[in-house]
Amino acid sequence: MNFDSETAEAEWMYLYGKVAPAALGVTVARLRSGVVFHMRFDPIDYWSQALGFTEPVTADLLDEIVAHFEELGAETATLHFAPDLLPPDFEELAAARGLVETSAKVKLGGEAAAVKSAPTDLRIAPVTTGDAAEFGEVILTGFGAPGTHLSGMIAASVGTPNSYPFAAWDGATMVAGAVLLVHGDVGALHSGGTLPAYRNRGAQSALISARAEAARKAGCRWVITETACPNPGRLNSSYNNMRRVGLEECYRRAVWRWTREN
Repeated sequence: MNFDSETAEAEWMYLYGKVAPAALGVTVARLRSGVVFHMRFDPIDYWSQALGFTEPVTADLLDEIVAHFEELGAETATLHFAPDLLPPDFEELAAARGLVETSAKVKLGGEAAAVKSAPTDLRIAPVTTGDAAEFGEVILTGFGAPGTHLSGMIAASVGTPNSYPFAAWDGATMVAGAVLLVHGDVGALHSGGTLPAYRNRGAQSALISARAEAARKAGCRWVITETACPNPGRLNSSYNNMRRVGLEECYRRAVWRWTREN
């Protein structure tokens, strides 16, 4: 598989930054080939990130990223680079700037038309603007952060160009949701969350399949997504769902954390 698997991920982050409620204190900008996203009032310590870069990583690029977060008064942020962009001396460059490797993600992808269908007894359908508020809250409940302004950020993205939200319903009750962002010939599958009481009923696998089909119809050849790297001996439902429908590992990508005090 030979396609840009970083930019589409950054584009959905950029979209969220543009529609985020003011209460989250979001600043999002393009920096060289990537995106830098800072959330001053982040209730889950996740959203301040630099990602989407398609150019080789250099000392100058790292300095620009760190300077950007420093100028915003950020306390911490994570930096993400595809492994083939890293120079041989990257660990030395990272250490000199106080970057610490804290975890890793795995990028998965495949041809949209090759994604397998996934059975579920839940109803899968697109989300309309009338369901936006509920959609945002369902996803954030799935992530363990209900009742925050993050729900409003997800909700505000419903109806925006190139963004295709889908949900799963049990009768009239929305129980899971996820989003597709179309960027050129790549569709990014992101923001999948399921209410705890409805897990293990195939919602997320079915939502992957539905979004892959929507991506194909929108002209995408590829779909990509990412999740935490699976640890030996520990269940990783997200990773298993992705592999079950036919997505393949593209690469594993370290998460580098910058902290102001470092």
